[in-house]
Amino acid sequence: MATPEPSYEEAREQLVEIVRTLESGSVPLSESMALWERGEQLATICQQWLDGARARIDAARPKEG
Repeated sequence: MATPEPSYEEAREQLVEIVRTLESGSVPLSESMALWERGEQLATICQQWLDGARARIDAARPKEG
């Protein structure tokens, strides 16, 4: 069973925490790589949420012409 995808806010907060951890330089390389990969996943999730929101806004706007 797949884990549910986080909300935009949850994904963004997790991503912020990962960036803080990576910027601290206090984790070993192997953990840094795992955090980086998770950060990439979270960035993709955030972008999907933003793209979906943009599509909904565009669909709600009246068409010109």
